[in-house]
Amino acid sequence: MRCQLTGREPGFGKQVSHSHVRTSRRWDPNVQVKSYWLASEGRRVRLRLSAKGIKTVDRIGIEAAVARIRARGEKV
Repeated sequence: MRCQLTGREPGFGKQVSHSHVRTSRRWDPNVQVKSYWLASEGRRVRLRLSAKGIKTVDRIGIEAAVARIRARGEKV
């Protein structure tokens, strides 16, 4: 999954065992589905946000966050 605001995606790498055998693994971002009230449109919007994305919305506000997501060309 991908964060709609920050663009965070899974990271890929290798898991190294005790015997040093390397196998592929992925680090998924902490993505949550969260809904916010968008007062300018009089409706709720559901966003897929990482933990950092949620903190960013708390800091800049939902209106500015939705504007950033739409500027990237993503539908909200």
